[in-house]
Amino acid sequence: MCYTIKFMEKTICAISTPIGVGGISVIRLSGKESINIVNTILENKIENLEPRKMLLKKIKTKSFCDNAIIAYFKAPFSYTGEDVIEIQCHGGIYITNEILKALIKNGATIAENGEFTKRAFLNGKLSLDKAEGVIDMINAESEEQAKAAYSLMNGNLSTDIKSMQDVLTDILAEVEVSIDYPEHDIEYTTTQKFVEKVTNLKEKINNLINTSETGMLIKNGINVAILGSPNVGKSSLMNALLGYKRAIVTNIAGTTRDTITESYVYNGIKVNLIDTAGIRESDNEVEQIGISLAKEKLDTADLILFVIDSTRQLNDDEKELLDKIKNKKVVIVINKIDEKKHEFTFENQIEISTLKNLNIEKLKQKIYDEIINKNIIGNSTIITNTRHKIALENAQKSLEDSLKTLENTENLELFSIDLQNAFLFLGEITGDSNKENIIDRIFSKFCLGK
Repeated sequence: MCYTIKFMEKTICAISTPIGVGGISVIRLSGKESINIVNTILENKIENLEPRKMLLKKIKTKSFCDNAIIAYFKAPFSYTGEDVIEIQCHGGIYITNEILKALIKNGATIAENGEFTKRAFLNGKLSLDKAEGVIDMINAESEEQAKAAYSLMNGNLSTDIKSMQDVLTDILAEVEVSIDYPEHDIEYTTTQKFVEKVTNLKEKINNLINTSETGMLIKNGINVAILGSPNVGKSSLMNALLGYKRAIVTNIAGTTRDTITESYVYNGIKVNLIDTAGIRESDNEVEQIGISLAKEKLDTADLILFVIDSTRQLNDDEKELLDKIKNKKVVIVINKIDEKKHEFTFENQIEISTLKNLNIEKLKQKIYDEIINKNIIGNSTIITNTRHKIALENAQKSLEDSLKTLENTENLELFSIDLQNAFLFLGEITGDSNKENIIDRIFSKFCLGK
């Protein structure tokens, strides 16, 4: 554990509030020298700093003075598990940076991204998945994102993982007894009991994995590509769904030359709209690039809105494109129904008018219903992280291997190895496996000061 000991020797500091002009700025320190370093910038040193009390003190350096609030959180009862001090000074770029520079000059080290939360993890204040919940909470842009992040940060997944590991520990203990006392033949009932317990555990893991598709959509948003020929109303549809004018709308075919991406929130779910160039045969090089980008977006879209103009029949380009996307999740959006001249009878269609704002809310609901599994929304634990999903899949595979081992060989030592592998894969989620490269990668995604 030399890595951890070396890591903890420094006292770190960082600005925890966004850079810019505001009412207050917060500067955070963590480490055994926090109090001593803060005292170097105070006009009157703090002799007996009482934990969880706020003091009004005067900061005085060679270049400026400021009045600030000092809050002290004594180890181990702090966010990081170390001595933590937070300085609340007047907001502003100059004052905040000068205080930070003074702290560094007097012994503090500027924190890396996520270093405060990393120390909290290394000091056992929170598990790795809870730490990921913290960053998800910071980045949340919708109600469901915030709910899922809070669930993760609050330890719902950790609790489930711990429960599964407890089951594995119990099975392993029974297996070890059978291995240590080989004179007792394995009874069928004992073997069957192992099979039942592992099968039940595998089912629990599978139930968690099954939440991941909706969970990823909650975290990342639904990617919806708006597709169609030029001048069918794709950009108008984007503006209507957003509720404001984002895309340029003209009667000139080929106005949209690039993909435009904007988002809105519906029923707590973030929806990422991608307005694409109208797909048609074109000699214009720039338009061709836009059309090529539009086709690429089809591969990453969770849903395609294929827009049709109800004032005319389908052209050959539209028929060809519809054939290409027939195996994808598509909603046919029949636009301009206020001027409708032709009837269409697609299996999954909705009629709208972007000009008259007809059925736009119904379309929003349809987008939601097409993608989101409402049975999963509201679950206490939802998998929103690819890393967690992979670890669960690996654990599930190890359990499947254990059942095959038991069925084919009845070799308890090999059975035990498979169970131990499952235990370790589950531990990767909470950080019990302590793989430093994974830990470093996770905390590098945090902002400074967290």
